[in-house]
Amino acid sequence: MEGSSSMLDAEAVADLVLLDPLTEESLVQTLQERFRRRDIYTYIGNVVISVNPYQSLPIYTPEKVEEYRNCSFFAVKPHIYAIADDAYRSLRDRDRDQCILITGESGAGKTEASKLVMSYVAAVSSKGEEVNKVKEQLLQSNPVLEAFGNAKTVRNDNSSRFGKYMDIEFDFKGEPLGGVISNYLLEKSRIVRHVKGERNFHIFYQLLAGASPQLLQQLKLRQDCGHYGYLDREGSSLPGMDDAANFHAMQDAMRIIGFSPTEVTELLQVTAVVLKLGNVQLSSSFQASGMEACSISEPQELHEICELIGLDPGTLERALCSRTVKARDEAVLTTLTVPQGYYGRDALAKNIYSRLFDWLVKRINASIQVKSDKQRKVMGVLDIYGFEIFQDNGFEQFIINYCNEKLQQIFILMTLKEEQEEYVREGIQWTPVEFFDNSIICNLIENNTTGILAMLDEECLRPGVVNEDTFLTKLNQLLATHKHYESKETQNARRVTDASLPPRCFRIHHYAGKVTYNVTGFIEKNNDLLFRDLSQAMWAAQHALLRSLFPEGDPQKVSLKLPPTAGFQFKSSVAMLMKNLYSKNPNYIRCIKPNDTKSAMVFTPELVLAQVRYLGLLENVRVRRAGYAFRQLYGPFLQRYKMLNAQTWPRWDRGDREGTEVLLAGLQFPAEELAFGHTKIFIRSPRTLFDLERRRQERVAELATLIQKMFRGWRCRTQYQLMRKSQILISAWFRGHRQKNRYKQMKRSALILQAYARGWKARKTYRKYFRSSASTCLANFIYRRLVQKYLVGLAKNLPPLSVTDRTWPPAPYRFLDNTNQELKNIFYHWKCKKYRDQLSASRRAQLQARLCASELFKDKKTLYPKSLQQPFRGEYLGLKQNPKYQKLHAVAKDKLVMADSVRKVNRASGKTVPRLLLLTTEHLVLADPKAAQPKTVLSLSDIRGVSVTRFSDGFLALHLKEVSTVGAKGDFLLVSDHLIELVTRLYQTFEATTGQALPLHITDRFSTRFPKGDVSITVVESPKASTNGPVCKKKGSNKMEVLVY
Repeated sequence: MEGSSSMLDAEAVADLVLLDPLTEESLVQTLQERFRRRDIYTYIGNVVISVNPYQSLPIYTPEKVEEYRNCSFFAVKPHIYAIADDAYRSLRDRDRDQCILITGESGAGKTEASKLVMSYVAAVSSKGEEVNKVKEQLLQSNPVLEAFGNAKTVRNDNSSRFGKYMDIEFDFKGEPLGGVISNYLLEKSRIVRHVKGERNFHIFYQLLAGASPQLLQQLKLRQDCGHYGYLDREGSSLPGMDDAANFHAMQDAMRIIGFSPTEVTELLQVTAVVLKLGNVQLSSSFQASGMEACSISEPQELHEICELIGLDPGTLERALCSRTVKARDEAVLTTLTVPQGYYGRDALAKNIYSRLFDWLVKRINASIQVKSDKQRKVMGVLDIYGFEIFQDNGFEQFIINYCNEKLQQIFILMTLKEEQEEYVREGIQWTPVEFFDNSIICNLIENNTTGILAMLDEECLRPGVVNEDTFLTKLNQLLATHKHYESKETQNARRVTDASLPPRCFRIHHYAGKVTYNVTGFIEKNNDLLFRDLSQAMWAAQHALLRSLFPEGDPQKVSLKLPPTAGFQFKSSVAMLMKNLYSKNPNYIRCIKPNDTKSAMVFTPELVLAQVRYLGLLENVRVRRAGYAFRQLYGPFLQRYKMLNAQTWPRWDRGDREGTEVLLAGLQFPAEELAFGHTKIFIRSPRTLFDLERRRQERVAELATLIQKMFRGWRCRTQYQLMRKSQILISAWFRGHRQKNRYKQMKRSALILQAYARGWKARKTYRKYFRSSASTCLANFIYRRLVQKYLVGLAKNLPPLSVTDRTWPPAPYRFLDNTNQELKNIFYHWKCKKYRDQLSASRRAQLQARLCASELFKDKKTLYPKSLQQPFRGEYLGLKQNPKYQKLHAVAKDKLVMADSVRKVNRASGKTVPRLLLLTTEHLVLADPKAAQPKTVLSLSDIRGVSVTRFSDGFLALHLKEVSTVGAKGDFLLVSDHLIELVTRLYQTFEATTGQALPLHITDRFSTRFPKGDVSITVVESPKASTNGPVCKKKGSNKMEVLVY
């Protein structure tokens, strides 16, 4: 395997336990060679060493996550994913709380390492909507805390200026439920001052670079970083860091965590207040008494701050420029000098930001903490500032290095000292390894009576004149003989000359090296004093968030008790952190910074060697090589590996140690690889453990196969029993079915035999009695049977009752053809009658009119097909609705058949004039459309015939009898748009009235009678005719030509 082969690489072993020879030089050389190969991770047993490459490497892809998922720690190449996976599986499978301690110098990559651990755990844990939401909230806490708690230092562009410890909580399945974040010692002094070349906290630059113009206007900020004093009026650009993009990422992270828009706005408003406080300038003045006082020189910034927080400017100005001192029962208002005013302003800014950061952590915890009370497993990830040695080291570096001493103490106690002590407790032979125990340094700092922190607190609380000189003098008196403490005075007493140690300084010999601390500012920073007037001013603000940060400002809760010092608070926080870490199984990631210039893939051996020394890596390797790499209680060990021996599997009834001995004896490991303690089994090399785990995985696979085999056998037997029962049931039904069929066959055979017997008997009787008329009788019988069969079949196969369906089944025999045709006609007429009986009177009349039109014009006149699309309405004039036609309506009364507009052809000129035509059951009336008065009234009996053309025009001639009253005027020539309907209704009405058929002539030539004689009319198709109707032209006295289109 890839991991196994890399472990045995002679030039660059992946596990330093296998390094030979083991020296400081070979260890650093191995790290350098692996770093050159871009292998930035190395093992010391189960400790991971990470060398910061200062560039992105393609080793954190989803494929890499899958490669290290559920894989043995030593089976793959060293990686931070391996220790994260080992910790996660120990938590999930072995129910052991874990903590991952990430230590190293500032700039060694601790923050990135913690983010990689969290992202890996998020990737390998279960999926689900609620689980993904929790994981996303845990991951998104990083950009928010980095924005408010990280800053650029001379050693690191993204240095954590606070300590962060996150407890990630899981359920019994290993799914993340939530978490709790603890923060330690925010470097709040960075708010008011920082070293040249460094920056203030990221949030200020991100806010100015990424906020929209509207938001900046709302916060009363300018985009120019040089405008603000707390930013040292320097440029904000930082190579490789996009402040605007990071600001938007922080806003998105807050939204995912669950911050409301109001909370985000209030948070940014308080941040803007801190930034603007640095621009509040004070000027000196003198009172009438001659005492110096200070005042606000430029009130604009003060007014804008008060507008943001809803506070009266006078209240804040009094709090910044004066102080209330209580002497016994009296309160005296004293003015402040300009330096005192600036001290109060800076103290207010630092306190606001520090308390805002604490509120931010609590708010994130409110979103990500577990709400339920069910049992949980915990994985802690510690990302805290590294050991710091600067040119000028102050109170902050002293506190930070104290915390790193405590972490080193944990490492010593839990990996070196505890290693040896456990061997002694278990009765295992052990070769002692000398190591440096830094408990003496921790005691030098934290001892309750003679520790440096105790002396500092005592000096801060002592009445009278208190300054750093008296504090240093007390340290020199109490610690003069301590071998890890020295100052100028103690050196002089020992007659040691050291020009590198200034007068107002003391030096501590830390595990990481000697660090010189300047005591200037120790008293002030440890007191962390904030005037009560400023707290009360913040309480008086209308800003909800800012007001909640200063509960001591409430006048109803005034307390004269001094608040705990910064050193005491930090010492208590570190003690709680240590207690928390001691309760969990530790996993170590030791981060190393390869160079001081933050250059990509540059390795400085001297710098790395110094870190190797103070991290105690060489001693760690020696312990691992001299001792045993793995140890576990007999009970859990036997429970995990008992399936590897037939004597211990599946159940062992005797003692756990005896069972472990029997188990390992059967596996035939070399004796030097194993040691049996009083309560634990010890395995020397990781490879033996890996081999044991490999055998277990193979055995588990075999057992899984056995379980699958047994299950499949049970399932097949169950399925067989079910199939057997089904087969028996099917067989029974089949045998019954077969017997039924056999009975039916026997019955049919009996009937055939009976039929033949009856036939034989009938023939015998026939021959005896009916031989003379047998053929006729048989023929009649056969015909009757055939007709009966035909009629019965026809009754079952009648066609649909639709009148448009003319289908009919054919006759099965030729002698039934005529009968079949008659029945077809009878059935069709019956269907038609049924259809007609269902019709309403109006529908029947309309169909009769259509039928009459079809008989008159179908295939005779071209206009007929076009008229099929037009319904026969009959009444086209609206006589009832139009009051103009009331007289005409009175003429028609209830006998109206049709009313339409027509055009009458003038006999003399051939021109047409409009007329109204009313057809009643007795008369045909032509009326003037303007006067609506009848002009001509014809009795239907006076009409002798009608002539129409064969074309698609509306021309018709109405022939009248000569003996009629109107007949003397001659025949009428009319043009109608509804010719087919008009002639049809006239035909029907004439027939109903007279009982005779109206003569209808469809021809191109016909003769009409005019008063001056007969006129011959010829109808001609011509393109000259108008599409609106025929054109009549008089040709002489007795001829007329009609042009139709």
